[in-house]
Amino acid sequence: MSQEQFLEVIDRDEAQRRFREAIHFEPLEIEEVALADALSRVLAEDVCASVDVPSFDRSNYDGYAVRAADTYGAQEEDPKTLQLLDEVLATGVVPRGEVIEGTAMSIATGGMLPRGADAVVMVEFTETEGDRLTVRKAVTPGFGVAFTGTDVTTGETVLRRGQLLSSRDTGVLAAVGAERVSVWRRPRVAILSTGDEIIEPGQPMRPGLVYDSNARILADAVTELGGLPVPLGIVHDNLDQLRSRLDEALAAADVVILSGGTSKGQGDLSYHAVSQLNSPGIVAHGVALKPGKPICLAAQHGKPVVILPGFPTSAIFTFHEFVAPVIRTLGGRPAPERATVDARMAVKVNSDVGRTEYLLVGLVPGPDGLAAYPMGKGSGSVTTFSRADGFVTIPRHQEIVETGTPVDVQLIGRSLRLADLVVIGSHCVGLDFLLGQLQDLGFSTKFLAVGSTGGLQAAARGECDLAGMHLLDPETGQYNRPLLTADLELIEGYRRLQGIVFRSGDQRFEGLTGSEAIARVKDDPACVMVNRNQGSGTRILIDRLLAGAQPRGYPVQGRSHHAVAAAVVQGRADWGVAIEWVAKNSGLAFLPLEHEHYDFAVPAGRRDRPAVQAFEKLLAEEDVRRRLADMGFES
Repeated sequence: MSQEQFLEVIDRDEAQRRFREAIHFEPLEIEEVALADALSRVLAEDVCASVDVPSFDRSNYDGYAVRAADTYGAQEEDPKTLQLLDEVLATGVVPRGEVIEGTAMSIATGGMLPRGADAVVMVEFTETEGDRLTVRKAVTPGFGVAFTGTDVTTGETVLRRGQLLSSRDTGVLAAVGAERVSVWRRPRVAILSTGDEIIEPGQPMRPGLVYDSNARILADAVTELGGLPVPLGIVHDNLDQLRSRLDEALAAADVVILSGGTSKGQGDLSYHAVSQLNSPGIVAHGVALKPGKPICLAAQHGKPVVILPGFPTSAIFTFHEFVAPVIRTLGGRPAPERATVDARMAVKVNSDVGRTEYLLVGLVPGPDGLAAYPMGKGSGSVTTFSRADGFVTIPRHQEIVETGTPVDVQLIGRSLRLADLVVIGSHCVGLDFLLGQLQDLGFSTKFLAVGSTGGLQAAARGECDLAGMHLLDPETGQYNRPLLTADLELIEGYRRLQGIVFRSGDQRFEGLTGSEAIARVKDDPACVMVNRNQGSGTRILIDRLLAGAQPRGYPVQGRSHHAVAAAVVQGRADWGVAIEWVAKNSGLAFLPLEHEHYDFAVPAGRRDRPAVQAFEKLLAEEDVRRRLADMGFES
């Protein structure tokens, strides 16, 4: 494929068709493995029993082997008496004698039933005196006995090919004496990360670098799918080295994955390395997807080669869309059941026309069923996929999904477990601490950061148990309580100090009060601020203090106090507004602005829920209050 065809965006179905036609899309060869290594493997051949299970008539109880007819009529007031033979049948013992009319033989659970016997009387319904056995309960033929082949008979198919072996299945294999089993070979999947900015976890972080999270995610996803990951490390932007490592990957694996280097950029060399492949080489570069547009699909002599986008969410989505089905098929695994649930979109969503969008969402219960909240951190987020419950597919020709629109949510995983406590609203490290304490008590929690205003709206709709908020009512000068509706109640949280954060030594701020600093720098074009996201309580505070001014950097919105601090620490901004605790932990100087109240709105109908009551109890505990105070949060 020529350079002119680079990033020729095609439809997802067409890309899938081209890819499947270019690769070997059937299970790999069969191999035999020891039973001890068979767990989570896929059977390649039916397994037929070569023995009966059980292989002898076996007693299910401790008791006495008898002829059932000799016990007929026996009851507590009118027992039957039998002669007790001398032989005792322990487990693993082959009987020598025979039970004839009027006799019985002692037998243990699992013991072999002797000739002549057809039932077992449980020991608790008998008494012995010398060689006399008193039976006080009648039994019917077959009672207390597992006859030969009751479970499995010789020649019976006990497991069929295509079965993914669980611990229950390996137990069946052991029961029929299978020492080795035939399974499909697991596909070997080479994983190669590319880019000068990538470093291994554990190395010291420096500005401009990112840890290689994709390689870990992909390796573990390959393992979950039944494949064998072959990590080949990181190759920096050197085309010759990349081509050499690609040749190594092709020789070592059944599938080759490169992470990063799919866009049309000067430093992206993965495409240039893969473009040297043939038979057929690259079959698609650019698919009308969001996220995942720059994916590159290729093959050499039927062996799949895929370049995934470097951004984590894009990489994970495109892996599961294009690569996961190949790994499953090569390993003989069936396609998974796709679990979906009905929900409604909690907020309005704008989508790009011309690209099928996979929108990750978090699900929360509401009065009208599940509500789907977009997990909108972008394709560069490493946490979005792990925290999402599922995703909504927005067709390529749809531009807007209105609030309240019914949607089908495909779950990530086979089931949905709703949290015991759902919190929506403004983020706070104090809230993180409280939710961690609640988790220690055995409650599962979910938090969605949508800002104070969004949280209050979610609580009013009954979509959460708690809404974290710090909203000042301009008319009364009070925080939070005046903004509640009749259906909402307030759980008082704590106070926290908001202020200006800046790098120590910056003379534009040193020695000033917070309000004096804002007055000095708000019109200074050389002084760059970092703002907060709209709808957050901090943004409302900032806009009130700026009184209509928009300093340089005003449009740049950090989604959390930590994001604001990071921008100042890294020099991308000179100042911002954050809480005191974050300033201290980031090594930044701090000018106090004002204390604010961080409280929790709760729908009145949810106040008595166990998790809400446990949360409220935590807030009242002396030790919890002390630890919050140590973090700078006052009761």
